[in-house]
Amino acid sequence: MPLSPLDIHNKEFSKAFRGYQEDEVNEFLDQIIKDYEILLKEKKDLEERLKQTDERVGHFTTIEGTLQKSIVIAQEAAEEVRRNSQKEAKLIVREAEKNADRIVNESLTKARRIAMEIEELKKQSKVFRNRFKMIVEAQLDLIDTDDWESLMEYDVDTTTLDKLEDNNEDYRP
Repeated sequence: MPLSPLDIHNKEFSKAFRGYQEDEVNEFLDQIIKDYEILLKEKKDLEERLKQTDERVGHFTTIEGTLQKSIVIAQEAAEEVRRNSQKEAKLIVREAEKNADRIVNESLTKARRIAMEIEELKKQSKVFRNRFKMIVEAQLDLIDTDDWESLMEYDVDTTTLDKLEDNNEDYRP
């Protein structure tokens, strides 16, 4: 067990012949007691400061742990948000691709239908042209026949028609 200032003060030395001078030894012991008391007081102060520092370090360690947990949680949340964003982006892309495929397929179907309608219209126009050509040729053939010449030579007696007209008036009520 360490010495206390009281232990130093109460220490008795035996007297011997030709020993140290008692007053000098007592003065020296008084100085040691004072220095020892100062050292003990400083030690006590340092221990108190160490205790406070330990408490603060413990507090800061707790804060550090809490901050590290918070950082880990924030990182996990950010990772989760990133994963969800990627999933959502993939879903949007898939949906867009499906819509694009549908639009392309509908457009191709429409284009095929229109192409078929165009071909049908071409066929109908050829048929119409051929029929119209036949009608025109038939009419030209009629015009070129000799019947027109005979019609031009035919004379109508208008006097007979006038008489018939007069007779019809008589029978009218």
